[in-house]
Amino acid sequence: MTIHTELLAAIDTYFDAIHHCDVDKLNAVFHPQSSLFDADNGTVFVEPIDSFRRDVAGRVSPASKGQTRQAEVLLIDFLSPISATVKIRIRAHQNVFVDHLGFVHGQDGWQIVSKIWHLESIVDTDEQTQGTAA
Repeated sequence: MTIHTELLAAIDTYFDAIHHCDVDKLNAVFHPQSSLFDADNGTVFVEPIDSFRRDVAGRVSPASKGQTRQAEVLLIDFLSPISATVKIRIRAHQNVFVDHLGFVHGQDGWQIVSKIWHLESIVDTDEQTQGTAA
């Protein structure tokens, strides 16, 4: 497997972890010391991975509600052969997020060491129903 292929596999693990609310996959793809950040409300919110893991474990997964996985890689910027910033878009229920994921390749492969997320949009359920009824 090439570095690029391994990184894409790690990104796919992240997509699956969020779509299925799978804590084992979160554990595999996030470094144990990683943190998550958001500033959508005007102040910086920092969440350690342990808190995020508990939050995800308590969620109803989009997959269990029959939602197809909607996730895409927007950009991969290699800072070096062992570090990259990945910009993604992912939908979970009605929320569409854009994330910047900081990946580092270490002894456990590619892992996320930081995540900055932004709530890009909220899908109107009426629009969603109209779009799928056609």
